[in-house]
Amino acid sequence: MIDREQPMDETSATPPSTRRRMIIMLLAVGLFLGLLVGFNVFKGIMIGRAMAGGGEPPQTVALAPAKEETWEPSLQAVGTLRARQGADLAFEVPGVVTRIEVTPGAEVREGQALVSLNDETETAQLRQFQAAAALAKATLRRAREQFEAKTISPADFEAAEADFKAKEAAAQSQLALVAKKHLVAPFAGRVGIVNTSPGAYLNAGVGVVTLQKLDQVYLDFFLPQREAGTVRPGQRVDLALDAFPGKTFAGKVSTVNPKVDLNTRNVQVEAVFANPGRTLLPGMFGNASLSVGGATKALTLPQAAVTYNPYGAVVYVAKSEGASGLKAQQVFVTTGGTRGDQVAILKGLNAGDQVVTSGALKLRNGTPLKVDNRVQPANDPRPTPQEQ
Repeated sequence: MIDREQPMDETSATPPSTRRRMIIMLLAVGLFLGLLVGFNVFKGIMIGRAMAGGGEPPQTVALAPAKEETWEPSLQAVGTLRARQGADLAFEVPGVVTRIEVTPGAEVREGQALVSLNDETETAQLRQFQAAAALAKATLRRAREQFEAKTISPADFEAAEADFKAKEAAAQSQLALVAKKHLVAPFAGRVGIVNTSPGAYLNAGVGVVTLQKLDQVYLDFFLPQREAGTVRPGQRVDLALDAFPGKTFAGKVSTVNPKVDLNTRNVQVEAVFANPGRTLLPGMFGNASLSVGGATKALTLPQAAVTYNPYGAVVYVAKSEGASGLKAQQVFVTTGGTRGDQVAILKGLNAGDQVVTSGALKLRNGTPLKVDNRVQPANDPRPTPQEQ
């Protein structure tokens, strides 16, 4: 009897130990997948709760109330002071300095001598011309007597008259040349530092000393052409200088330039300020505030509290929500003019609303707020420029 080979069962051919390992691996993979799914479900639940507002951390901000204040419309500009009268004095002729006749920094009167050049040669020539003119004058007097007595012709009399006028003019010209050797004050004022000394040779046109009349000073500043219609002589101008912190000088508009600068499209304005103490000096710069309307009431905020986007001006207001504490609420506002660090709010807020003045960039509607008012933005209606 012949035995035929029977097919072997693969399951029965796998060793029992191998089957146990496979089962354990399958169970481990299943357990891992179960834990992973459970973690994701838990994470989703927590995210949902956070989005509902239960887990968002509070943001630290500074708050300030919207205040109703007296608002006087004004324009701001930076200007430069100049003297009512001022000049850098120089000689018209060259020469050697012989005398310094003024004390630097002193007040001088009109016509007072300041600096003199050597004029010996010119003075000698002046005496010569004056003598010739005196002789010509005497000759003319005799010629007139003779002409009246009809002892000389009209031509001889006219020649004597012309000779006298020519020699008198030459003497006057030399006198003017001698005067140019002496530098005098063309107006009363204060002299500055004398930039020469006796013995120095000066060329014509070289600056010697400055003279400034300081009883009044002018402030020159520029405004955009759109404001030209709101500016007129007599309007009040307040001036703040970093040289005098906390002090304001009052003046008024004296002149508005009748043309607009073609390059900048700005109009130049001149304001005049009394300067009895001679404290305002030419060349100083300062912030000018020009009043252009009557006083009104307006809500004010620091300009830093307002942010701008394509939809308009926005502020964040702190709203109390009971046990949830303070939360941010976005409010669109209509802004008006500005003065210094402040901006006027025309619509959107009420007096007393607590507005976020610092930290608004990290907020959205419903963000919990934590208040820290130790640092507030600048809120000065008339800030003074500060040097760093």
